[in-house]
Amino acid sequence: MDNSGLESRDPDSDSEALDMFTEPADYYPPSPKPTTETHTLQSGLASRPYHLNLPRKQPLTHHLQNRPRTRRRAGLPSLVCSILCSKKVVVTDYPDPDLISNLWQNIDAAQINPIEKDDDEEKKIVAEGYCWGADPGPLLKHLPSTTAFDILILADLLFNHSEHAKLVATIEATLSKTAEAKALVFFTPYRPWLYEKDMAFFDLVKEKGFAVEKVLEEKMEKVMFEVDPGDEELRKTVFGYVVKWKL
Repeated sequence: MDNSGLESRDPDSDSEALDMFTEPADYYPPSPKPTTETHTLQSGLASRPYHLNLPRKQPLTHHLQNRPRTRRRAGLPSLVCSILCSKKVVVTDYPDPDLISNLWQNIDAAQINPIEKDDDEEKKIVAEGYCWGADPGPLLKHLPSTTAFDILILADLLFNHSEHAKLVATIEATLSKTAEAKALVFFTPYRPWLYEKDMAFFDLVKEKGFAVEKVLEEKMEKVMFEVDPGDEELRKTVFGYVVKWKL
């Protein structure tokens, strides 16, 4: 595109160009303050409380109806897996430095990795920035002796309908092709009127040669976000599915 016609009309200035794509400093509402949550596992030696930082910065916040809660980004499912003796866990998020730094803060606070080990190969859990559908090499390099993951966890990701194909491509590229390997997909329909679009993810999964099994439908006592619109009963419901290769 020729931008020659966008130059400043100020006769006293012949060097400044009109920036059409820069919003005013106060265009977006301020980011929420960082907060913490405490969770306790009810499982033997792991039953001590764990304190998680919830990041201040949310790159998708202003594109998701100004709802920073849509993706909590604390890494809780991955932390639980690592605490409960998984050999190696790689927790991912959008490759934003602040988000990945927050994941590392929670990993360090949970005291899962050996203090004396600085090498990622020696750590039980690591954080890595990743965009769905991208080259999985940076994720797979963390695995000590295998070329793919035995378990994938997709926690509350189906709301992003435009990215379903990339999510499926990531499963194809990173899930070990064995009978035991599985992807665990859990979600709540925060926008009940788009529930069918959420579920369309599983149609794509089946087209790529996977089997899908529903393993959970559990209704919470109350909705997570009371001010949200839509069917309250559906917004209370957590759905869980297992995705496996058809072998």
